[in-house]
Amino acid sequence: MNETLSLFDDDARERIEALRKEIDHHIYLYYVKDAPEISDGAFDSLMHELRELEAEHPEFFDPNSPTQRVGGAVGEQFAPVRHERRMYSLDDAMNIEELDAWMDRVIDALGELPELVCELKIDGSGIALTYEDGALVRAATRGDGTTGEDVTANIRTIKDVPLRLHEAGLADVVRDGSFEVRGEVYMPKSSFETLNAAAEANGKQGFANPRNAAAGSLRQKDPKITANRDLATFLYAIADEQAITADGQAELLEWLGACGFHVNPDVTRCKTREEVHEFCQRAVERRDDLPYEIDGVVVKVNSFTRQAAMGYTARAPRWAMAFKFPPEEKATKLIGITVQVGRTGALTPVAELEPVSVAGSTVARATLHNEDEVRRKDVRIGDTVIVRKAGDVIPEVLGPVESLRPADAREWRMPPECPSCGSPVIREEGEVAYRCISIDCPAQAQERLVHWASRGAMDIDGMGDEIVGRLVESGRVTDVADYYSLDEIELSLLDMGRVNKEGNPIRLGETVAKKLVAQIEESKARPFARVLFGIGMRHVGKTVAEAIAAAFPTIDLLMEADEEALAAVEGIGPKIAHSIYVFLRTPQNKQVIERLRKAGVNMADEPTDKGEQLPQTLAGLTFVLTGALVQSGMTRDEAGAQLKARGAKVSGSVSKKTSYVVAGEAAGSKYDKAISLGVPVLDENQLLAILETGEIPE
Repeated sequence: MNETLSLFDDDARERIEALRKEIDHHIYLYYVKDAPEISDGAFDSLMHELRELEAEHPEFFDPNSPTQRVGGAVGEQFAPVRHERRMYSLDDAMNIEELDAWMDRVIDALGELPELVCELKIDGSGIALTYEDGALVRAATRGDGTTGEDVTANIRTIKDVPLRLHEAGLADVVRDGSFEVRGEVYMPKSSFETLNAAAEANGKQGFANPRNAAAGSLRQKDPKITANRDLATFLYAIADEQAITADGQAELLEWLGACGFHVNPDVTRCKTREEVHEFCQRAVERRDDLPYEIDGVVVKVNSFTRQAAMGYTARAPRWAMAFKFPPEEKATKLIGITVQVGRTGALTPVAELEPVSVAGSTVARATLHNEDEVRRKDVRIGDTVIVRKAGDVIPEVLGPVESLRPADAREWRMPPECPSCGSPVIREEGEVAYRCISIDCPAQAQERLVHWASRGAMDIDGMGDEIVGRLVESGRVTDVADYYSLDEIELSLLDMGRVNKEGNPIRLGETVAKKLVAQIEESKARPFARVLFGIGMRHVGKTVAEAIAAAFPTIDLLMEADEEALAAVEGIGPKIAHSIYVFLRTPQNKQVIERLRKAGVNMADEPTDKGEQLPQTLAGLTFVLTGALVQSGMTRDEAGAQLKARGAKVSGSVSKKTSYVVAGEAAGSKYDKAISLGVPVLDENQLLAILETGEIPE
């Protein structure tokens, strides 16, 4: 009897393995090659048989079976994953001249222009996939380039990601153990449109563009949600090229295809710069016709040996360059101009447009900045206007097409009253903005509330526009002190202004409410400078707030200070001093501050452990920090606070007056500017030495 059962088990195992291999083959043909060999019905029949056999024989469970792509259990969090090697950024060429300048540098380094490989730059979310013995074992986001987040369960749901690699590709692997390949997860344009249409139908806000949709879908805690988002991938890199026999980028792409990965077919080897130019021009022309978003072309030195000879800067390979497309411009009609009221009372005209697709997302509104800008551009209601996204991100109106201006086009003027509260608006001498002067303006209240909860201020995670808006509409919150009297029960019952399928109102819920109350409680301990920044005094940004807190380390000292004392603080001056002085003496504001104090919000800077000021050995020096501080685990704000404690000034921008730039992992454009200006650049080890000794290392 046991021998018979064993025989049946062997037959079942063989059939299960054969089905898995057959189904993987058809998944590859359908999702990667777009060349299916069997009908959907036949494929479903194979999958049904496999599911039944696996249910009957759980002892043959395999996490890499195609039946497991639907997603497993909901994850609690995304564990950190350190990449095999750093995932570098790419330097950008914003035009052909800058691309040619890069090719000139390649010639200077190698003595000639080598063979180059041109690839489309996919506008998606970076991913790193680790395989062991041909099986997928881990998937991680790009993160900061050194450490990403474990999204293995979600990646398994993406149908063009091979759970097991084809043997043809594995034959070229020369290193035992695991290897890591890299690429992009993207959302096809059609899937993006379907996703946003469904969100709109349910009264929810859609994603801004397919890139954000892909990134958001990849980080869902429930893999089943990811499985329903119709994501896809293109693979194009390997962490260690010595793990395979390929000797260059072109062969690497061929190897990736042989393994079963989805590789973008638009790849060209180029021997001259003219061929590179032609590829870039074709890419610009074809951009709108592709089923996925691209934002440029990546040009790489083909040979791995020559790549190694050129090496890397602190943030990017010298052997590659990203040619970025010029901003996409579209024409649409200006339906009207509305006015938005900010947290400081500034009135901003906003163009209301006939919706138009620009750089991967639908644009229906764009800022017009101020009334002077409307006059300068001569934009009129009814005009056909040219719209683009600055940096492919922020919608802006370039100007009208005057030849298409209708006879009834109307000029626009700033209204004399605030559209939110009806109070008079004023324009102070020397300023371009009109402002509402009412402190009780509802629009300002909501903006102030959102600002208080923002990351740079009190960092109340989850307290965004929608929840704040509902709290304001319900009358539960009118100023920032009201946050600290909220409780879990009333928050959980907050009506979100939508209904479910049964027609019942959707509530915030216990889980979100509990998290928000915990975040509000944590915010009480934020540094005094962040309280001053969050409270929303006009002209008081983060740097000014830090300067104020350093000069007046308690709220009582600050409220006692006169305008002269305030103006004497470095970086303040009479204008900011007057704004602070008036704000702190306004009765309504004084009441809010007192309520915050009674709620337990920190209103004083803590002294140093010894009760004494640290030696001001860095006085007179200005530092700029960029990139991630991986070794110490500090945030840039924390490192900046330690530098300031020794007398240094910390700035957010690089100039000739900058003393040092500290470049962490994945340092950005500030590093490049420091090099161009000749500003000394320090690494994290040198920063740690400075913080320990208070002295600049040799």
